[in-house]
Amino acid sequence: MQAKFNPLQVIINPPGIQFGMPGDTIDLHIVVINQGDQSAVIDLYFVFDEVFQNLTGWSSSPRESLALAPQQNSDEVTFEFQIAADALPGTYDYTLVVDSPQHYPQDTPITFPNQIKVLLKEQTAIRVNDPTFSIRPNTNPNKPLIFNPSEPLQVEVIVDNRSHLVDRFRLACPDLDEDWFTINYSATGFEGTGLVSEVTALELNPATQGQILLKFHPSGDTLAGSYSPTIRLSSENSPDLVLLDLVYIQIPTNYRLDIELNTILGQVSRRLGKYELSLANRGNIVRELILSLESRDEEQLYTYKFDPTEVRLLPNRSAETKLTIKPRPWWRQPWFGTGLVVNFKVDIKDQQNLPLPNTLPQGTLVWKPRPWWQFILLILAILGLLGGIGFIIWRILSPDPLRLENFSANNPRITEEEDEVALRWDIHNYQQLQKLVLTTKGSQPIQPITYDFSNGIPESLGKASANEIPPCQVQEKQELICSNVKTGVKTKGNYTFELQAFYRNGIQLFSPKNQLASQTTQVEIAEKQIAQVLTFQPDKLQYTKGQKILLSWAIARPLLLARIQIIGSADDGTSYGEPITYKFNQGNIADPQLQKLCTQQNQQLRCTNIPLPADKAGKFAFEIKAFPNNGSQKIDSKKTESKIEILPKPFRIVSFRINGSEQPNVVLNEGESATLSWSVEGENIQVKLLPYGNDVKPVDSIKLPVNQAFPPQIGLLVNDISGKQQPQQRGFAITVIKKVEPTPIPNISPIVPTLPPSSPFKTPLPLR
Repeated sequence: MQAKFNPLQVIINPPGIQFGMPGDTIDLHIVVINQGDQSAVIDLYFVFDEVFQNLTGWSSSPRESLALAPQQNSDEVTFEFQIAADALPGTYDYTLVVDSPQHYPQDTPITFPNQIKVLLKEQTAIRVNDPTFSIRPNTNPNKPLIFNPSEPLQVEVIVDNRSHLVDRFRLACPDLDEDWFTINYSATGFEGTGLVSEVTALELNPATQGQILLKFHPSGDTLAGSYSPTIRLSSENSPDLVLLDLVYIQIPTNYRLDIELNTILGQVSRRLGKYELSLANRGNIVRELILSLESRDEEQLYTYKFDPTEVRLLPNRSAETKLTIKPRPWWRQPWFGTGLVVNFKVDIKDQQNLPLPNTLPQGTLVWKPRPWWQFILLILAILGLLGGIGFIIWRILSPDPLRLENFSANNPRITEEEDEVALRWDIHNYQQLQKLVLTTKGSQPIQPITYDFSNGIPESLGKASANEIPPCQVQEKQELICSNVKTGVKTKGNYTFELQAFYRNGIQLFSPKNQLASQTTQVEIAEKQIAQVLTFQPDKLQYTKGQKILLSWAIARPLLLARIQIIGSADDGTSYGEPITYKFNQGNIADPQLQKLCTQQNQQLRCTNIPLPADKAGKFAFEIKAFPNNGSQKIDSKKTESKIEILPKPFRIVSFRINGSEQPNVVLNEGESATLSWSVEGENIQVKLLPYGNDVKPVDSIKLPVNQAFPPQIGLLVNDISGKQQPQQRGFAITVIKKVEPTPIPNISPIVPTLPPSSPFKTPLPLR
């Protein structure tokens, strides 16, 4: 029983990686042989990513269709790759696909991964016997190597000596300083005899390969960004040969900034408080900082000055700036006690809006009590107070009229659910106030709010929770200043607020009676915007387990994004796996891998071909959710229009041997033993040993005695439990040679022998 074979044989020329320079044309020649028993239509096309599309200028894959009869070879099909004239050096991946969905659906598509290496224009044209080299891992401008500061970045340079002479090769990086890299040559054993302290070149025999290790270790003050150093390989036999390549390296951004505030003079009476602020840039970018102070108390009882106010720091550099603080106003200086404590903290703004430390330094200034001689001024103030009392009594008998002024909203236009409408107003001579009535007219009916001033300022206006300022405060000249008075209105719509102030009746002499003052203001509450998912789709609807699902989406208003979450689910409600989340910071993508695949334009975020591992077989629907960062409870989402099918990995019989041989026809001797061994790769499969029919392990062996009952055929049958793949079978045809037993010699007188039943003789032969 013969093993199953693929009816299509594909010959590719050249078979390996292809080399070219910007502007060159590279040809790929393909011949397809139909080894099957039926005529077939065969499609040839390519699968590539956006990077390869930019390299060749292909908007879509070129295709060729072949019609082949059984056992027929196709003519040579040639595909041309026109490398763009402005293509950057690097290695670019693509895949050739041979497909016959109508006639060989179970054996196709067949994929052939391949690469095109774009060389530098300065490189010498490579002949047949010239040496070549390649770099692993391969890179291009869109697939750089990410440098980790904690460890060197190592690449392997594979050198191929294709000449007929022994040659020595040396590596150089002409674009970099020597402290940027280290080159290690592997010992090949051809360096000669004796004690070798250091290998300074790679020596290779003809038609052999070797390896050179190149480690990159940039200095700590290297700026973040993309680097593309040139790698040059020199041949001792061919010194004029120029072999060049580029390595693309990405150094991630480090925003670390150390800030320390040191106190020089923190307790003052008449002098200025003095401090020193130390700044150290431990990252790898230039920082331009603007320094300021922010009060940690309800009131800012000081003025300050930084010298200098703006600081520019290079990587691994530090600077100091002097800070002086003057407490104010003068009348707030205490008379007795331990002094007035002024709390502040440093506030830093980056001119390029780069991230800053979450915790900034805090400080304290103690304003010591006044000297004793200032009590004389206090006595004079008391005398003035007595004179003022007389004036107040006169004002009580002849009070000024109540005035309602400056009635308005803190913000005439706010966003729904972001905040509620807050009002402010000023009332002069508020002691004559009996009550305030706030009336609201708008989209929804709202009950009027009454503030009763008959017993003084009501608690809803005069008291506040901890660490907050009361809505209403009494200022000088009997003025009641109310600000940030909450109304509880936060539903979208247009509203008109009217405030009516009623006079107090019959309490103060000469006060007006039955009069009121009123003012109105208007507020608009707009609906809160959120990020909106515009499109969400995969690049295709069917994958094989182990491949990458490529998803693309477009989202409007990305500045309102807090995070994106992608989830998948099957028909039975089970989830595809843990949700995948990408975080955003004020519209900036936190994931560096996602940054390379996304662009922002016209207030839209477009992400193309975001990879998702296809590690679970079945049909799944995927959904993307956009979570807002502005406190809105709304979440916009979108599902893929069609479900994505993930097929299980193809299984295969790796080996099936009898006594270590895979020959299909086997001859065994009776009385011996036969050892069967097999190895099968695959998931969700059933393996049977024929003709016994019992299930066996995918990898196992068994020892059987050889006798006349030994089966003439032994096979291994592999089935897909899900039924989505064709079964595979491999086996042997067995011939058992019967063991010959020796015939004993009789000791009796001659007798007439008896012929066997199959003998052609009917009567016994006479003895001679």
